[in-house]
Amino acid sequence: MVPNLHELADKAIQYAASHGAQYCDARAEKQTRKSLLIENGEIEYVKDKSDEGIGIRILKDGAWGFYANTNPKSFEEIKEGILQAIKNVSYFSKKKNNPTELIPITIKKTKKDYPVFKKPNLEELIKVGLECDKIILEKPRIKKSTINPWYTINSKYFVSSEGSEILQNFTDVVIEMTATAHESGLTQSVNITEGGRGGMDQITKNNKAQNSANDISEKASQLLGAKPAKEEKATVIMNPDFVSLLTHEILGHPSEADRVLGKEMAWAGGAWWKNKLGERIGSEQLNVFDDPTIEESLGWYYFDDEGVQTQKTTLVENGILKNHMQNRETCIAFGTQSTGNMRATNYRFMPLIRMACTCIGAGDWKVDEMIKEVKSGYLISNMKIPSIDMKRYNWSISCQYAQKIENGEVTDLLRDVIVIGTAPEFFESIDACGNDFTVRPITNCGKGDPMQSMMMGNGGPSIRGKAIVKSVN
Repeated sequence: MVPNLHELADKAIQYAASHGAQYCDARAEKQTRKSLLIENGEIEYVKDKSDEGIGIRILKDGAWGFYANTNPKSFEEIKEGILQAIKNVSYFSKKKNNPTELIPITIKKTKKDYPVFKKPNLEELIKVGLECDKIILEKPRIKKSTINPWYTINSKYFVSSEGSEILQNFTDVVIEMTATAHESGLTQSVNITEGGRGGMDQITKNNKAQNSANDISEKASQLLGAKPAKEEKATVIMNPDFVSLLTHEILGHPSEADRVLGKEMAWAGGAWWKNKLGERIGSEQLNVFDDPTIEESLGWYYFDDEGVQTQKTTLVENGILKNHMQNRETCIAFGTQSTGNMRATNYRFMPLIRMACTCIGAGDWKVDEMIKEVKSGYLISNMKIPSIDMKRYNWSISCQYAQKIENGEVTDLLRDVIVIGTAPEFFESIDACGNDFTVRPITNCGKGDPMQSMMMGNGGPSIRGKAIVKSVN
């Protein structure tokens, strides 16, 4: 982080306060990103990007203002931006019926350096990428391999007029891979993302990336001979990768308090369980939490973009809706505390309530025990494409592949499978959760207008319930 950027953020807070702001905070951020794309053994491109700037929030007369500056050269630039933001706030505050208030928080002055056991570098990234590409192309009937490895080195300094001074330095390493098979007019693709917050070990430990490359290539090739599924409502066992997207879409998003209050309907909608706190929304097997403290997940952070220290938040306990993800404003409406979920993609944006690492809690079932009890059903594996209504009530999510379960045994491989349900009916049907809890990386969650893309973790164990299963062309 450029020291002058810190100084500019400190000055911005003082300047805004001296011009009537009742509260102000600033995020001074710097990121370097290296990425590459490999297709069928050829390096298509290598990119090296750097970005730095300051985002400043101003609360005056009960209304928010915001100003962002990329690579500021002087404080004079920032002063002009702050004055314009204050002018805008003065106009909008006259039209605001309910002035914004912020719940008090514990003020922190601290520095957090997240551990990086093996620093990433471009040469190592290329080496791993080419290895995975080769593994994919070795399988029969594979026509295309796409490998996109990347890493970012990030520094975020948060300062507020209340006295917070928080510096967080962290590194993310991710590899996204797709294997595409084709034969006799049929095409099948399987993809996967690996990685997390830390160093190169996030994709290289225990040959994680290479093993995943082998798995998706093998499955894409096999899917050319797979059958489509007949439409029926049946028992389904969903693996942790599929569960992570299910959790994200129909448990995580509707748990964001701004959606529950109807304040953030863009991109991901509202929440079907509005006004249902304390009520049963699923079976006793269903436990859901959001936890920014899960180390190495892409949703791991110590402080959010309001300076709130993070902790695990119980959202659903034994099927009872207990809480939502809150910021310093929404928590007042619910009579609770901020959960530390206020985040922005970067300094260019106002922070929003976002998931950190939202998961279904583990159970004590072994997966093979869950399967043995199923007379006729489906094993659903790995996330693909979601389609969810505005309130997260009706949902359909396609999977990478599925397998038929007959008399407690996994049999035929199935392709082009989509799973369909309604939130309350499906949650109530859950009768078993596995002991194979896993957190998966999510790299492109969209929310807001203008849209902000955010990285996070989601996860859970294998779960068993009832839903409609069918294949689509």
